[in-house]
Amino acid sequence: MKHHGVALTCVLVSAFVAACGGGNAARDGGTTGSAGSPAVDPVPAAGSGVEGKEVGAAAEPALLRFDFDDDAIGAVPNGFTSVHSGHGAEGMWRVVEAPDAPSDRQAVAQIVADRTGSRYPLLVLDSPMARDVELQVAGKPISGTVDQAIGLIWRYQDANNYYVVRANALEDNVVLYKMEAGKRSDIDLKGRGSTYGLDVEVPRETWSRLGVRAQGNLFTVLLNGRELFQVEDDTFVDAGRVGLWTKADSVTWFDDLEVRVLDSSSSSGSADVGSGE
Repeated sequence: MKHHGVALTCVLVSAFVAACGGGNAARDGGTTGSAGSPAVDPVPAAGSGVEGKEVGAAAEPALLRFDFDDDAIGAVPNGFTSVHSGHGAEGMWRVVEAPDAPSDRQAVAQIVADRTGSRYPLLVLDSPMARDVELQVAGKPISGTVDQAIGLIWRYQDANNYYVVRANALEDNVVLYKMEAGKRSDIDLKGRGSTYGLDVEVPRETWSRLGVRAQGNLFTVLLNGRELFQVEDDTFVDAGRVGLWTKADSVTWFDDLEVRVLDSSSSSGSADVGSGE
């Protein structure tokens, strides 16, 4: 979303000031975009009364969409960084042809099939940074004998500290973890005691949609539009980046990533996201 400012020029002429110029801002957007130039749903300013909205009503946060259709095949998508977490071989994220992709014709995939069980390739979105956020992504497990995972990360601090939720097509379950100081541990479900995520069908070679809503210390997980469970955790309370996650030899296609920032602490940020391509 671009804003074009118009300069306000004041000219002093023979003892009076003549104000001239304009004060309108133009807004682009509204169409589906690539990773390098995400589409942004335009949101009227609070109190504008646009489209019948009550004057003074709070505007909904902007929704960023990444469909990878304008990125070059075989390249890391623009605006993302490949990061290595855990052990094993470095991840290799590439834009691939995907004729059945939900958005259109392309997706992004981690294509190295290293079987190391503690290998976690990440694809981190460079900006924004946010604490409270809604994420959704379409994922299609293609192959993997150790794992076939669709994963989302948030509050990413570095390669050793972040939250992740993943749907596993080999185990048919969805689990939320924290990676803290390089150690991954699952978090118990709210109101269900000590459990390892939730058993639910995650089809192979089929597109599913994984989502998470993070607000404060409460995280709500969804799969294909159905709310599965909630967890509570206070390990990471600061804003961080978001992105995609897989494990071990999992080769998964990802498409139509949606990011909605819910808090006012978000920023574009420029800090190093970690080692990677």
